Amino acid sequence: MIMNNAIKYEQRGTVAWITLNRPDQINAVNDGIRNGLVQALDQAETDDAVRAIVLTGAGPRGFCAGADIKESRGPETPVEARRRMLRNTHFDALERATKPVIAAIHGVCMGGGFEIALACDIRIASPDAVFALPETGLGIIPGGGGTQRLPRIVGLGRALDLILTGDRIDAQEALRIGAISRLVTDNAQLIPETEKLAQRICGKPPTATAYAKESARGGMEIDLKAGLQLEKTLFTMLLTTEDRREASTAFKEKRIPVFTGR
Repeated sequence: MIMNNAIKYEQRGTVAWITLNRPDQINAVNDGIRNGLVQALDQAETDDAVRAIVLTGAGPRGFCAGADIKESRGPETPVEARRRMLRNTHFDALERATKPVIAAIHGVCMGGGFEIALACDIRIASPDAVFALPETGLGIIPGGGGTQRLPRIVGLGRALDLILTGDRIDAQEALRIGAISRLVTDNAQLIPETEKLAQRICGKPPTATAYAKESARGGMEIDLKAGLQLEKTLFTMLLTTEDRREASTAFKEKRIPVFTGR
């Protein structure tokens, strides 16, 4: 299914695959990608059959090269630009997704493309992946969450090193500093290994998965005491679900559980 020319949406079982689909431009972000990604994520969110979302880039050259600098908007005042950026964006759609979102990254992953990956829950990459936030060299700063999400993921010192220098790092270095959480052994394994990862997550109770994500992400925005309270509240809410009882029964009966999200 094509959301528009720039985004492809495909459902494979319980996994929604969303593809940035501008391979000739290394999937550079234009309004087609921005708007289509919001639509695709909203569709996956509202489809009860979908339990995980994978985001990837079309073509051999990379995941996403960042913003399409060839896209013409016409002159904007700073106020107009700020208003545009404050509207509902693809980053907001990623942030509000309750289902786990996995970024499968190959080749170029820079600027706004890196920021898209940072907004996902899990980042898995192939050995040819290259990461950078080069915005300061263009007289701007990362404007899609790069200055906020990267420090929370890799720590302030490492984040500032990347943001202020604009240096490129390879997949091994990205794994070492925690910018990605998984690295496959060769490029051809990226999609198969991502599929396996997504299916493992899909095999767990979907409400528990959503609450675990909510607790972890929500806890990053509040102090430890409030975070622990959030965790206890969500834990307690799960105790009476049908999936919780099914997990216990299946364990006793030594069979594979069947979860329904109830």
